[in-house]
Amino acid sequence: MADKVAKLAKQINAFAKSHGGAEAQVAYIGQRGARIVLVGADGGWGDLVAPSYETAEQAVGQAGVTVHEAFDGEFAAKVKTGPYEWSRMAGIQVGGPSNG
Repeated sequence: MADKVAKLAKQINAFAKSHGGAEAQVAYIGQRGARIVLVGADGGWGDLVAPSYETAEQAVGQAGVTVHEAFDGEFAAKVKTGPYEWSRMAGIQVGGPSNG
């Protein structure tokens, strides 16, 4: 598990470096583990999946980023979306391309 924590922390740090800093939120996603949502200081965003909630918490702790309890309010407002994200969301809403 220590290797996975270190790998995730390295990925979080790389994201933070390329986006002028980063903040995170960890969400339990069931048997798959936990999702680490990252939001950069520039509004860019991304996510990682950890095999467990504990692993995700250790990774964000090791990376030293600010962690939020929920993805809402001021934290969510920092995310910048562009035409790509809006077209993807609209496609999903109106029954656009499926993954299956």
